[in-house]
Order: sequence, then C-alpha cells, then structure tokens
Amino acid sequence: MTRAAVPGLPSRYPIGELLPALYADDDLAQRFTAGLDTVLAPVLSTLDNLPAYVDPALAPADFLPWLASWVGVEADPGWPVELRRAVVARAVELHRWRGTRRGLVERLRLVCGVHAEVRDGGGATWSAEPGAALPPPPTGELLVRVWPVRADAAVDARRVLEVATAACPVHLTCRVEVLPGPPVPPEAPDAPDAPDAPEQTGG
Repeated sequence: MTRAAVPGLPSRYPIGELLPALYADDDLAQRFTAGLDTVLAPVLSTLDNLPAYVDPALAPADFLPWLASWVGVEADPGWPVELRRAVVARAVELHRWRGTRRGLVERLRLVCGVHAEVRDGGGATWSAEPGAALPPPPTGELLVRVWPVRADAAVDARRVLEVATAACPVHLTCRVEVLPGPPVPPEAPDAPDAPDAPEQTGG
C-alpha cells in the first residue's frame, strides 16, 4: 500500500480553518492551503494511527518485515500474513527459550503447525553413590519427531527441517521423523501395533 497517495483522504486538521479570520473568506488562500492538506493528510493520518503501526496484529502487511527486524526474527514472505503476524508477536517470548527443547517445540508448533518431541544425543545423570556409571557418550545428532496438530493436516517435512536446523547447535546434525500421530511410550500397557516406519529427513 502506498500511504503517500490515498485518493480523497481528508485532513483532520485543515490548514484553512487555522488561518486568521482575515483569510477565512479568501478564495486563493483557501484553495492554496487545500492543496497542502492533500499532501499532509497521509502524514497526519499515519501519525494519528502510529500505535497501530507497531502492533503486529494491526500493522500494514508491508510493515511486518520492519517490525520483525526490531525483534530479531525472520518472517518468510511466503508465509500467510497471519502467520507472519504471530511470529513477530511471539518473538520476544520465543527468544527467552531459544536453544532449548521448549523453544524449538513452541516454534515448530507456531510455524509448522506440528507437535514435536526433541531428543538430543547428550546425557546427564547423578548419583548419591561414588563411582556411578557415566551417561553414554553423545551421538552428535538432534532427533526431532513431529506429528500434525490436527489428524487431517499434512506435515511439511522440508519446513520442519529448516526450522529445526536453524535452532540446532552447529556441532550437531539434525534429523526429522514425521509420525502419523503421537508416539506411544514404550512402557504404556496395551500399546497398539507400531505405526508404519516414519518419514525421515536429515540435514
């Protein structure tokens, strides 16, 4: 949208009405200032609505990249505008959890519409007894298992991998498994038959 050229946009503060009474009936003065009103109306309208320009839910779509740069996120122009608004609106909250399982799970839910389970190859343990066994050595892999929020929704494995890789530490490889539904805990009683082998991607 070109805010500098809005046809017929009236000025809330016509200059002609602010002139001394001597010029109130002066046709030349009124026509001259009316031309200035046309130029200034978009500027004044923008200033009157300035809070809306910095609100992700209300800002014009072409302002979203500018707002995204303020909060340090990249909103893909190919995403629906409502998704870009949501990413910008939640940026500060997600920055608090960046680099954690929770942060990645929440970002995948927001951007890709999936639930996720994140497993890394590191390990930690504790024991009250001296000489306890150490955790296994790290595998060097970050495994992200995802499944759709809605049963009828498709999962874009490429986008999931892009989001997960962006959050993955550089010393780890990232692998994505797409599941048809929530994984069944191994210890769950009466577990149904295992689903088909999940789709896997890696990067």
